[in-house]
Amino acid sequence: MSRTGRRPGTPETREVILGAARRCFATHGYDATSLRAISSDASVDPALLIHYFGTKEGLFVAAIGLPEPLPAVFADVVSLPAKQAADLLVRRYLQIVDSEHSRNTILALVRSAVSSDKAASMLRGFLSDALLDVIEQRHPGNGDVRLRASLIAAQLVGIAMLRHVLRLPPLDQASPDEIVRLVAPAILRYLT
Repeated sequence: MSRTGRRPGTPETREVILGAARRCFATHGYDATSLRAISSDASVDPALLIHYFGTKEGLFVAAIGLPEPLPAVFADVVSLPAKQAADLLVRRYLQIVDSEHSRNTILALVRSAVSSDKAASMLRGFLSDALLDVIEQRHPGNGDVRLRASLIAAQLVGIAMLRHVLRLPPLDQASPDEIVRLVAPAILRYLT
């Protein structure tokens, strides 16, 4: 006799679980997301989550699967004149957080970083380390490189939070061009 209402453990089940986990973590954050909620969203038995991922943290790490590393995204920012670098940095960041493909990943990290050390570490590594590399190459030996990278990260994470989590008007409806025009001058200050 087969169970009704639950998806069996097929090869596609792992991907279905990851998709449900991304949605749940992006919507509720790490602490407020339960394995039961994820299994319900995925229409699978909760035991399958443990089978595939071991723990909630293991599932979180697998689900987050960060988009393309920012050092690769920002690599050519280093060689551009400062104004163009600031514009490109903001524009590329917006492409990441505004894309359907990576939005849930970024939102899950932003929401979860408040309550999960693992999420906070992942977000720190994703943003600050990448930005630190860019700024260190622009300002070798400068003592406040880490502070500059942190301030850029604060600005960019704030945009993602207000645009996609709080959906604060009119930022949530602003075009990338509008945001770049207004935010890039602030980023420029940190790059020069």
